[in-house]
Amino acid sequence: MECDFPTINANNNEIQSIFAEVKTIAVLGLSPDPTKDSYRVAHYLQNVGYTIIPVYPKEDLILGEKVYRSLEEIPFPVDMVNIFRKPDALNPIVDSCMKRGDVKVFWAQKGIVNNEAAQRAQNAGMQVVQNHCSMVEHHLIYG
Repeated sequence: MECDFPTINANNNEIQSIFAEVKTIAVLGLSPDPTKDSYRVAHYLQNVGYTIIPVYPKEDLILGEKVYRSLEEIPFPVDMVNIFRKPDALNPIVDSCMKRGDVKVFWAQKGIVNNEAAQRAQNAGMQVVQNHCSMVEHHLIYG
């Protein structure tokens, strides 16, 4: 198993700012299975007031929200992508974010690091978080 150290990452103040500013979060790889981390994290974020947009290859509804097959299909602004995919999927996700032009935050969940993709996202003007759980980080800040 390859294990990279994130060389591009938001600091604690930037993460706090992200949570204060973000409203809509596209969760890429959001499983309908309540035992999966992606579901638990998205459910938590939804419960604390964020609009969750599931992106998953099947299902019609997850967490009561319409499921989209890709980031490109979402017909309204997306503030943040919260990624539950393998590191090699991150470069194409950056491409999708850049095509949209509205994604402000590129967040790769705990255990997910791709420094090349992170650099590209940062160069495109996005804030980047890698190898951090958004649920854990939010809870650490807001309790």
